[in-house]
Amino acid sequence: MANFTFERDCRTTHSEAYSIFDEDRPVGRIDLHFTSTVVHGTLSVVDSLTEEDVHELIETVDDDIVMTADAPRQDFVVTVYQGRNLGTFSDEDFEEETEENGDGHHN
Repeated sequence: MANFTFERDCRTTHSEAYSIFDEDRPVGRIDLHFTSTVVHGTLSVVDSLTEEDVHELIETVDDDIVMTADAPRQDFVVTVYQGRNLGTFSDEDFEEETEENGDGHHN
């Protein structure tokens, strides 16, 4: 049985994003968007999680994050993507690439 924990990456008035860990191992990310009655989630997980793990993770997100939020919810809709993490990129990554190429084009 997995031991999922969450680390909040960001929060706005109507959304939150969390990195997900099983013990100390990163296993995914969940982005949550709160409407007046429905919470929409986009869950991205690593290849190694089983379908049973994913269902358990969704239940844990619902219990630990969604149900404890101040927003009422009538439904929790989650879209799940499973694959490998290519990394996290920011403007700085692309600025460095542009400087290296010297011409402003990405190769």
